[in-house]
Amino acid sequence: MGLFLLCLVLFSAGLQVRLRALGRLVRRPRVLVAGLALHLAIPLAVVPFVAHLLRYTPDSDGGSGLLTAMILTVAMPVAAGATVWTDTGDGDQPAMVGLVLISTLASPLTTPFLLGTLAPLLSGGYGHALAACGRVAQDGFALTSVVLPCAAGLVGSLVLPAQWHGRLLGTIVPAALAGSPALTYVNASGALSSVLARPRPLLIAAALGVAALICGLSFALGRIAARALRLEAGTASSLTLACGMNNSSASAVLITTSLPGKPHLLLPVLAYGLLQKTAASRVVARSQPVRPPQS
Repeated sequence: MGLFLLCLVLFSAGLQVRLRALGRLVRRPRVLVAGLALHLAIPLAVVPFVAHLLRYTPDSDGGSGLLTAMILTVAMPVAAGATVWTDTGDGDQPAMVGLVLISTLASPLTTPFLLGTLAPLLSGGYGHALAACGRVAQDGFALTSVVLPCAAGLVGSLVLPAQWHGRLLGTIVPAALAGSPALTYVNASGALSSVLARPRPLLIAAALGVAALICGLSFALGRIAARALRLEAGTASSLTLACGMNNSSASAVLITTSLPGKPHLLLPVLAYGLLQKTAASRVVARSQPVRPPQS
């Protein structure tokens, strides 16, 4: 069920893409190149830093369970929902869609690379668990659950007559909007059932703390990079969102399918999903120009 809802959300995102706008973006690829580079660089900088901090905690495995969940989250492509936040504010929508697409299309290579590179930070058997997830991603998880649904939506946007395309949008987009919170509920049910059966307040607090730290650092580094590149306000907002918003739904599905015996790993993933939406709302609010009061 979770995999179906994920495919529905991504198909809807692809169906809404304006291909002419993407064509203009390809002719000035600086933002796309920077976004993909940051998508790889930020996890490689942030996760080892957080792993170093967790070594000073009393956890016997140095927080490897929390790190496993976070690595699986930050290794995922840019969340398709980032396009909604860009549309809400005054962001650069073509740049945002391009960043979602390029990170999604590159995910069969980038996701296994990040998982393999960061796995040595883990202990207590979590490194092997992460390697198992990497094999699933490399064997076609990203292709079948991320790339193909998005590509199918793009093809539909390109080949369908305008009337049929409009009708399909009228059906798919509301279904996807309903499917997104439903996907969160499906992912949450696996984690919350085990938490309610055996409440662990320290685990919940640790999951929130680690997710908040990694989410905050990712957004902050994205904002710093956007300033360093001297991007326009709207484009800078889109790049910042792309750096901080990862497809947490895809990582939750990957955990559910590859690590069914570890539902507690869903806790930091769900926390990250909620926190990145909160951070995105602040980015959008800052990017909106202050309009003078009407006389």
